[in-house]
Amino acid sequence: MPSERERMVSGEPYDPDDPELVAARRRARTLTSEYNDTGPEEPERRRDLLAELFGAVGDGVAVEPPFRCDYGDNVAVGDEFFANFDCVILDVAPVEFGDHCQLGPGVHVYTATHPMDAEERRGRESGEPVTVGDDVWIGGNAVINPGVTVGDRAVVGSGAVVTRDVPPDTFVGGNPARVIRELE
Repeated sequence: MPSERERMVSGEPYDPDDPELVAARRRARTLTSEYNDTGPEEPERRRDLLAELFGAVGDGVAVEPPFRCDYGDNVAVGDEFFANFDCVILDVAPVEFGDHCQLGPGVHVYTATHPMDAEERRGRESGEPVTVGDDVWIGGNAVINPGVTVGDRAVVGSGAVVTRDVPPDTFVGGNPARVIRELE
């Protein structure tokens, strides 16, 4: 029988109060608190903390504190990834960022989702992975919802709420986000 963690990462309904998951979230809170207390004069300490927190970290990664996440180890970031202040990643399912991705301030990425039926929602949740390609720019205060894939070289406008996949080489914006134009 799969563990609650295995259920969570695979997108099956799981119990978020499972002791293993509670401990994993506590670990992430401790590491993000330590990270958020670092200063720009501590680049090696920041790198070490991100390497401990995230599942995979490329070269040249920068995350401006404060930063928050659920578990951290379900997050993978490629080379030259940058996240500005106040980013939140709810990583109950895998979240993958390609190389050269930039996140504006206050970007939120959600993988957690809940059943629409009220009774099913009690004590159960699930997740859907989020994948962001290479050379993507996500503007400030944008929200990327569960199950979304953002294609290579796409731009997500500030304040956009992305509820479905974003094609490569497009600019999307609005709520819900829609393709505004193709990029050259």
